[in-house]
Amino acid sequence: MNIYQHFRPEEREYIDQVLHWKDFVDSSYTTKLTDFLDPREQHILKTIIGENGSIKFQLFGGNSEGERKRALIMPDYTIPTAEDFQINLFEIEYPIKFVSIEHPQVLGSLMSLGLKRGKFGDILMKDGRVQFFSSSEISDYIKSNLESIGRASIRLKEVVLEEAIAVDDLWMEQDITVSSLRLDTIISGIHHISRQKSQVFIQQGLVKVNWTTIENHSFDCREGDLLSVRGYGRVKILSIEGRTKKDKWRIVVGKQK
Repeated sequence: MNIYQHFRPEEREYIDQVLHWKDFVDSSYTTKLTDFLDPREQHILKTIIGENGSIKFQLFGGNSEGERKRALIMPDYTIPTAEDFQINLFEIEYPIKFVSIEHPQVLGSLMSLGLKRGKFGDILMKDGRVQFFSSSEISDYIKSNLESIGRASIRLKEVVLEEAIAVDDLWMEQDITVSSLRLDTIISGIHHISRQKSQVFIQQGLVKVNWTTIENHSFDCREGDLLSVRGYGRVKILSIEGRTKKDKWRIVVGKQK
């Protein structure tokens, strides 16, 4: 069976990486800890490693509700602990009465340190409080170098994982039927707009799939994809249920409240 046929051509490099991790664990009888993976990468890893072989995996991002998670790939006799995922949690202290900090500013400041996105996990924000998860191996580097976000001078305080902010991240499930799995068609079906309007959004660079801007309106969407349209919020494709009697696709999506 050609495993690549189940995924997108641009995902081949990551698929090869997962296969390499699996072979490494299988041959060395040791564990492999990945960087933080987005939900699409998690879906691919689950598909490739499976649930019933001699190699298993567990996902953890620092809290139970996390979106971005590290994967621990291991022999099936291994019993992992939270410490095995090597995750730190930082709280950002800043003059909250005088400035505000937004999610893109935190993300941009971390990326400007030369860090890969996979080295830190979810950014949590609620009532002015701001936290983020990071890989333990870069925690000292972050503490030494992250001194400001936007116009705000900040201090980092490391806190235990149990003190993670409980973010209200509610998704409302919805069944829709669409004529195809093309990006413009799915956006039209989800947001009840014309295909022409969805194509304009795509051409203007306002649409992302799995955190990557997509400007091809015939892009083929898959189960597990996270779609965002500027001004319309985020939507997850939870499952693709197959075709209806009228030869349309029935899909289940989750819309962020």
